[in-house]
Amino acid sequence: IPTTSEAIGFIPNSFSFYSNFIMASFEPCRTKMEKEGIAQSAISAFESTFKSLVSGNTGIIPESTISPVPELVHTDTISAKPDAALLSETVVLKLNGGLGTGMGLDKAKSLLEVKNGDTFLDLTAKQVVCMREEFGQNVKFMLMNSFSTSDDTLEFFQTKYPDLAAEEGLEMLQNKVPKLDAKTYEPATCASDPSNEWCPPGHGDLYAALVGSGRLAALLKGGYKYMFVSNSDNLGATLDLKILTHFATTNASFMMECCERTENDKKGGHLAIRNSDKHLILRESAMCADEDEPAFQDITKHRFFNTNNLWIRLDKLQEIVDKSGGFIPLPMIMNNKTVDPKDDSSQKVVQLETAMGAAIECFDGASAVIVPRTRFAPVKKCNDLLLLRSDAYIITDDFRPVLNPACNGVAPVIALDSKKYKMVGALEEATAEGIPSLVECKRLTVKGKIRMGRSTRFVGDVSITNKSDEAKYVSGKIEDAEMDVSDAVGLGALKPTAVPTAPIDGQKPGTSGLRKKTKEFMSENYLNNFVQAVFDAVIAGGTDVSEGTLVVGGDGRYYNDKAIQTIIKMGVANGVKRFWIGEGGLLSTPAVSATIRERGPVFQKAFGAFILTASHNPGGPEEDFGIKYNTQNGGPAPEYLMQATYANTTSIKSYNICADFPEIDINKVGSTTVVSEDTSSSVVVDVIPATKNHIDLLKTIFDFDAIKALLDRDDFTMTYDSMHGVNGPFAKAAFVDELGQPESVLTNHIPKDDFNGGHADPNLTYAKELVATMGLDKKGNKIDVAGPIPSFGAAADGDGDRNMILGTQFFVTPSDSLAVIVANASCIPFFSSQGGLKAVARSMPTSGAVDLVAKDLNLDFFETPTGWKFFGNLMDSKVIFKGKDYTPFICGEESFGTGSDHVREKDGIWAVLAWLNILAAKNPDASKPLVTVEDIVKQHWAKYGRNYYCRWDFEGVDKVSATAMMDKMRAETAKNTGRTVGSYTIATADDFKYTDPVDGSVAQKQGIRFLMSDGSRIIFRLSGTAGSGATVRMYIEQYEPKNLDMTVSSALEELTSIALSLCDIKTFCGTETPTVIT
Repeated sequence: IPTTSEAIGFIPNSFSFYSNFIMASFEPCRTKMEKEGIAQSAISAFESTFKSLVSGNTGIIPESTISPVPELVHTDTISAKPDAALLSETVVLKLNGGLGTGMGLDKAKSLLEVKNGDTFLDLTAKQVVCMREEFGQNVKFMLMNSFSTSDDTLEFFQTKYPDLAAEEGLEMLQNKVPKLDAKTYEPATCASDPSNEWCPPGHGDLYAALVGSGRLAALLKGGYKYMFVSNSDNLGATLDLKILTHFATTNASFMMECCERTENDKKGGHLAIRNSDKHLILRESAMCADEDEPAFQDITKHRFFNTNNLWIRLDKLQEIVDKSGGFIPLPMIMNNKTVDPKDDSSQKVVQLETAMGAAIECFDGASAVIVPRTRFAPVKKCNDLLLLRSDAYIITDDFRPVLNPACNGVAPVIALDSKKYKMVGALEEATAEGIPSLVECKRLTVKGKIRMGRSTRFVGDVSITNKSDEAKYVSGKIEDAEMDVSDAVGLGALKPTAVPTAPIDGQKPGTSGLRKKTKEFMSENYLNNFVQAVFDAVIAGGTDVSEGTLVVGGDGRYYNDKAIQTIIKMGVANGVKRFWIGEGGLLSTPAVSATIRERGPVFQKAFGAFILTASHNPGGPEEDFGIKYNTQNGGPAPEYLMQATYANTTSIKSYNICADFPEIDINKVGSTTVVSEDTSSSVVVDVIPATKNHIDLLKTIFDFDAIKALLDRDDFTMTYDSMHGVNGPFAKAAFVDELGQPESVLTNHIPKDDFNGGHADPNLTYAKELVATMGLDKKGNKIDVAGPIPSFGAAADGDGDRNMILGTQFFVTPSDSLAVIVANASCIPFFSSQGGLKAVARSMPTSGAVDLVAKDLNLDFFETPTGWKFFGNLMDSKVIFKGKDYTPFICGEESFGTGSDHVREKDGIWAVLAWLNILAAKNPDASKPLVTVEDIVKQHWAKYGRNYYCRWDFEGVDKVSATAMMDKMRAETAKNTGRTVGSYTIATADDFKYTDPVDGSVAQKQGIRFLMSDGSRIIFRLSGTAGSGATVRMYIEQYEPKNLDMTVSSALEELTSIALSLCDIKTFCGTETPTVIT
């Protein structure tokens, strides 16, 4: 929140300026505020400032109407004995409504890092805890957040300081007021973002918020009498028992902490006495007439300024509120802005604010005291932030920042170029190599862009000039010097360039990232825009990309190689110092997760990864390409990060790239180090063995000796089809290199950038070669095959995260596969060694087969929307969210995805090895007949019953038509509930909604469900993961406890007919014939 002098802006002195608006009505504002549910106290306060605006009140305070404030008590001279008993009547409140937009921030300013990894809020929280320990009392603590800072702040406290977050009344929400059209004073409008129509009313809203929220009444009822208020960015303002005792014993109604003005403060406001009633008042620069300016700036006459550290008697505040009709009338502050702060061409508006310190004139018996500068250390500019972060300040044992004693009581004067370092981002770039030493500096003046680091040490009076466009590095000891570094060498190959660009439509990522046609990704700026949007979102989310490593790899599809080079160059430009690139650019999706989670050393630990894949979609120059981002837990980016990424794509103006960074030979394992010309920085690109981290992890999960014994049996054969996707090298590493099998057990295991013209999707339709080898047709029916059929068959998709399992002339549905693995998890060392499986989850469309197992084994069970991130939350419930521990954990989807908590992605080769481990456990004696895949599944059905299940995919349908079909079914859910269709009754028709039990997030519109009274289900989902068009997925399920030997088509014949009738896809999409049946 700006100080009054910063915010007041231009207040015209001419009454005629307002003459056209004297009759402007407040009623439109009242209506808008009442509709928004804003408290009456806030409406009344805003009405008071509004009337001041339209009345022509200039706010000018002539010098002739005031007198200087005489000597004030200095807190260093207070002799009263501190009275700890007053603490039980005292509440500490921090103002935390500011976004710091003036410094280029779009989140709570108090979340800025201050020192040693601690933010303003960290230090505030630690001060509170320390204060309570010191005084031995649970001193009440409150925050006044704004509608812009509330979510960020509460999430911060819930994550890092849950005990404080749980306290009743921690947050009081600042009100909001309408922005006003600059010409009519009617409420402004912003169709593109209605939230822009509102603004905070300044920290003067403290009083209205206390009244309107009921907090003032509650505090008084609770026996609280005193309130200490200060800004969240002023860490020097802590509860001082000596000052509290002075405030209480002098019986003041209101007390302001002031500091003595210096030459640096002469243009700011000052404290004065109003001659007419002898009240203390504040006069800001915009309240001063031109002819009074010399007196205003005379620091020997007007000696004191407001620190915004205030002490308030709550009972006296209530008296004033009652007397004034429910609010405190405060002087108006007017700001000239645009309704959209990011668009200078948008509607011109005025924003009305008030300052809480101005209330001093409303309190009879108000007073002021002088405090040392240590109690006034706000951060308003990058100058302040650099100084606070440097060694010129230290953090005390009670978590206050104080001037380093080595500074001898005088803080260095910092004057960074105001045009180059207005925004925090510019300061972060300048200090990316570390914070310079300022403890011996008297004055630092910077003109132009420079870079500094931990090795930079400023001593005495230093002035640095750089007239070039590139920031130049200054290092070592620089003492009493004037330097011009314009001609110094720069970063060379590490020099970033901001390339102008513009938003490109359609870059909203789905649950599997962004997928489009390859040619679209290859078009100008398409990939660059999205990658920059991700970097911006990741960095804004608090990730320091200069620490740790960025993993990059993909499924080897067309354009992967060039995209990887682009990502490396953009990563360097955005601050990344180390990369791990999979050999040949190859890393399966589960291998990326394993690399993030497992690869070390710790100081190089990966912070995230770009995965270049469109999964099972076709590849090639005419087909699909994709990109997704995974975070430091190894899982897909959470929803908030993807939303931020999408928002960035809609407003992007430039992307960063190091165009001269050399191309990396990604086909050769090794390390490349690129050093800047000025030697200030270096970047390391490691090309790593693609398979090592993942295979090493899998070896700790499964009994490879038992699996090898199974594979070596004369009566057991297998074939594994990688469909020319990325899985091939992983299959070779596992089955040939580790398990000693001949390479002939692998088919299509050489990755190709177009998957050899095939569709690398492991199902009965697209895995034609494997399905035929296993003696089946594309519907799963047995066919005659010449020669022996393998005992076990498996297939992988393009990026290696999906799997299909088959036995000899026997297809295992993904839903049954999941259920069987869960039922036999004790055969797998990863689970047995940890005391057994704890929880399972399936996606909503997946059949209920695993539900029966979970119930039988007394496991926690979850039904989630489609998308691995929902499983990831459950896996991380304890580690990240401090909730219940659900691990070890197994999960799966009907779309051929299965996995566990060993990584945070589905894992195709994991599922294959799980089945082989189970088969090995069922076949311990090689002299006995082989227990087959079919035997295991049928034994499972005999125990749990059979869920007859199929999925029909209608690929490439018109998205508008498909959406209309879904909307019609959604609209008719209530009408269909209870309806009889054929021999079935629809017990419930709904649109699946999921409330995440871990983070509380809500996912809506996840699929239309028709749940029959006998437990059968019909489900429809609209998928957007294809590169073009849309895919309608129709799921049919019928549970049979005893009748286990029907064909799927006959078991589901009537339900399928009902499903086609319910959706009417023929009318909407022009077909009833699916492209794929699973």
